[in-house]
Amino acid sequence: MQYILIGLLATTVAAFAQTDPAIERPTAPDFGTITSSNLAPVAHDTNQEAINQYFQLQLDVAARQRHDRSPTEAIRTLVAVLKTNAPTEFQRKALFELALATQDIPDYVKAQQIFAQYLHLYSDDPSAPEVLLRQGLLYREMGVTTMAISKFYGVMSTALKLKLDNIDYYKNLVLQSQVEIADTYYLEGDFADSADFYTRILKVDSPSLNKEIVLTKLVRSLSYLSNNVETIVRANMFLDQFTNSTSVPEVRFLLASAYKAVGRNQEAMKQVLTLLQTEQANVQKNPDVWAYWQRRAGNQIANQLYKEADYPDALEIYQCMAALDDSIHWKAPVWYQIGLVYEQLQQWDKATNYYGRITAKQKELTAAGSPPSLAEVCEMAQWRTDYIAWAEKARLSNHEFQRSALYSTNKTSIQ
Repeated sequence: MQYILIGLLATTVAAFAQTDPAIERPTAPDFGTITSSNLAPVAHDTNQEAINQYFQLQLDVAARQRHDRSPTEAIRTLVAVLKTNAPTEFQRKALFELALATQDIPDYVKAQQIFAQYLHLYSDDPSAPEVLLRQGLLYREMGVTTMAISKFYGVMSTALKLKLDNIDYYKNLVLQSQVEIADTYYLEGDFADSADFYTRILKVDSPSLNKEIVLTKLVRSLSYLSNNVETIVRANMFLDQFTNSTSVPEVRFLLASAYKAVGRNQEAMKQVLTLLQTEQANVQKNPDVWAYWQRRAGNQIANQLYKEADYPDALEIYQCMAALDDSIHWKAPVWYQIGLVYEQLQQWDKATNYYGRITAKQKELTAAGSPPSLAEVCEMAQWRTDYIAWAEKARLSNHEFQRSALYSTNKTSIQ
């Protein structure tokens, strides 16, 4: 076994010195000259306990080197172990650690080669399913999706074939591989398959399953597919089960969007208002996340309601949005939208009031460093104010003209 291992490692370890010159590589040993007569003499010690302690110490040193982010040093230590006729178990552990150290460099191709060698030598070892899982994750990182999914499936088939004693450990490993398959489809934008896998995974009753994350990704997948009915079901399920999750604002936004897409406007509006009026204590836990989804939800739903001429509901959302941030840079565009709504409701005085709030802050909105869009908002607010004033004069003039015409008509009739 030891000489087979040395032969399999020769190509990979020798290649370390031939790649990226910016990274110091361990010098490749001359594997061709290694024989039973020139292996490290430590293995000839008659005290097996001392031998085991020595090699365990070397593995601990390599682990510490990896922890200290010195993978090339770890590689040197591990290769030194693999050049000896150490007991098989230490050879196996050293080979596994060598793959991890190579991955840390990072050199994913060589890491995959070493993992493959490991499985060739130790295909029946209880660690085989875990190595396959690591290969799958590494292939996904490399962008080789098909191979990644193949390795994840291999975890399940290998665990079943080995019929190992630690059932709970391997059940969790198989469950993780299923999650990784779903995540791979999700990351590739194959939301039909990711939704299918996440749905099946949620049926598994396991304490090790992070249902919060799985359900969040399921809601996202369904939303991307525009499966609004199922999005509503799963989003409500999430909000019932994970009230304190950091994903609550996003899920509530997706739920509101799904309600709006199926024409359930009042329920969509309820979700948006709940999102906008969330208790300050909850918002403070993740202020940036909440701010993003509050603003996105408010803008999207309110703008849709405005386009559909549902002005009262649009107004309510815009007013809630104005209270989110005291910054004039945030308030000015929202105030402008509120002014437009009041115009549509023919409440001219209120519209003028909101436009006036904007023009009163002209200096701040047009100061150096302010976005050009804010100066445009200020200009449009002034234009709307002037337009309302002109329209009001026109209405008064028209009213006076109609009164005069009616008076003349009545006077003529009397005569």
